[in-house]
Amino acid sequence: MLGQDSAYPSRMTDVVIYTDGACRANPGPGGWGAVLQWRGQEKEMHGSDPVTTNNRMELMAAIQALEALRRPAKVKLYTDSRYLLDGITKWVTGWQRNGWLTSARHPVKNVDLWRRLIDVMDDHEIRWQWVKGHAGDPGNERADELARLGIAEAAARSGQ
Repeated sequence: MLGQDSAYPSRMTDVVIYTDGACRANPGPGGWGAVLQWRGQEKEMHGSDPVTTNNRMELMAAIQALEALRRPAKVKLYTDSRYLLDGITKWVTGWQRNGWLTSARHPVKNVDLWRRLIDVMDDHEIRWQWVKGHAGDPGNERADELARLGIAEAAARSGQ
């Protein structure tokens, strides 16, 4: 990942990202999908995990999409996951302050992925946007299709 330094112009590329994660069971075979759009171009990505949770796949979609960016960018990231959106915009500061414990003093779930997401966010200006899932938004619908493709691949590899 490239950091911001004098070798790169201060003008950042505008990127729109749609992400989604899904699981057949929770836990079970899961998949994530992302659609990245910039300067009239589009890139689709997906991946899977044979045994995971929906929330882990939601996080992984955002992480993988941001890790795919080759230089610092202004990102508008759409998600239909309140867990991801609220976690990164409301809860994470308190979790960090409390040593990765919730307000009830329980360990934060998926802390490995939350830390990875925070790290990958450093190079970008990100505006997080919630979008209602399965409501006809083309970017969200495609990200969902890609996540379900990931589930199918995970299930096929594990014989489920």
